[in-house]
Amino acid sequence: MSGSPRPGGDEGQDTLPFIPRQRPPGPAADEPVAQLALRLEGLIAAAVHPDEIAAIIESDGMTDVRISAVYGHPDSFSLAEELYGRVGRRYPSPPAPPPEPWHTHLGSCLLRGLVFALPGLAYVLGAPLLAGPPAALGLPAGTLSLLAGAVTGWVWNQSLSHRAHSWLSLADRPAAVRALRLGAPLGAALSALAAFAVAGPDDLPGAAFAAGQCCYLAAATALLVLGRERALFWALLPLTLGLLPGLPSAAGPLLLLVSLGSAVTLAVRALCAEPAGPGPGGAVSPRLTASVPYGLFGLGAGVLVLYAALGDVFRHGSTGTVAGPSAVALTLSMGPAEWLLHRFRAQSLAGLRGSLSARGFRGSVAVTVLLCLGAYLLVLAALAEAGTGLWPGAPPLDGVGLATLLLIGAVLWTGLLLQSFGAAVAAAVVCCAAALAQTLALVLAAPATTGLMVPGGAATLLAALACVLLGRATAHRP
Repeated sequence: MSGSPRPGGDEGQDTLPFIPRQRPPGPAADEPVAQLALRLEGLIAAAVHPDEIAAIIESDGMTDVRISAVYGHPDSFSLAEELYGRVGRRYPSPPAPPPEPWHTHLGSCLLRGLVFALPGLAYVLGAPLLAGPPAALGLPAGTLSLLAGAVTGWVWNQSLSHRAHSWLSLADRPAAVRALRLGAPLGAALSALAAFAVAGPDDLPGAAFAAGQCCYLAAATALLVLGRERALFWALLPLTLGLLPGLPSAAGPLLLLVSLGSAVTLAVRALCAEPAGPGPGGAVSPRLTASVPYGLFGLGAGVLVLYAALGDVFRHGSTGTVAGPSAVALTLSMGPAEWLLHRFRAQSLAGLRGSLSARGFRGSVAVTVLLCLGAYLLVLAALAEAGTGLWPGAPPLDGVGLATLLLIGAVLWTGLLLQSFGAAVAAAVVCCAAALAQTLALVLAAPATTGLMVPGGAATLLAALACVLLGRATAHRP
């Protein structure tokens, strides 16, 4: 509804209808009262009762003597009644809700998911390098080199990424660039040495493939930290040619070299283009030990992803490469997983604003955890089914394989959720314990039920920790 415009006010603003009160007789009081009404217009328009205006008048230092002499009213209450009748009600609009601090575009998260998953196609193109007699425990040729290089690289690059992001959070981008310039080549060298150290005389081609994978991980870490996802995507795009039917076997290693060379070149150019001089003064250097839990989480997560890839090999007796649709589905799902982490942040803040008690907020957090985790598992299952149908020579995804994959996915997502709230130690301990138990079950040829119990127990524990730790309002402080 709109009422009469207030004197001297903005004509485009609406006011509530009001009934002007009878003004006191006498023209002498009219002009001073009008001037006072104009001066206090905003305060009067927002008042819900004349007593509020009386309080304003008295706080302005007006005495009854002055009010009587200047405005022709016996006291502040009478003058307030007059002012209240002269100005229409115009209550301020409620403040707009603050912008959502955890809003992110789904497209950018999906792009990161593609960037995480496309390296899986390298195993298709590198199949000639990984051909040969089975390795220990019946694993495909070159598996030990791939495991050693990948696990070492995951641990190092997760720690390096956290270190660089810690500098970025302190607004010291040059320090982050210096950390990447030193850490990325060193991590590539260490993980490549680990790959060659476990390689046998007949595994040198597989070790060379693993060394190239180590160099790629280092380059990808630098590009992702610097926000160059699109550049990394274009570097990985040649790998998609591996899905073309009838591709000559010699073209595979060539495409691998093209993609690897592009990624390394882009990373070097990006690091050289960034200033690496002294940053802003006064910043406290982040502790090196603070990055250790993130590296350990990378170790546990990497082993679990590898177990998901090796599950098909042991269940179906496959002699193909260690990579497969399960591992690719997990890596591709990291894009939606990242978006769901942002959604959890936004929904938990909305629950914090809307909850009337601590118990209500804890319940809201528990529901949000289950909804986001359920959405992630649905996406992961869909990706696994699609990948199984598209992957050349992939074994069928049976019930045990799908259950194992979903449980490992639950461990990864809840671990990332805790990690994003600073509970990196808890996530690393549970994830590494699950990886160790899963490895022992693999070595001891434990039945499939044991393989389901380990990630199932870890996922349940991490989900419970998330509900307990994140159910506290203090965990959501900006």
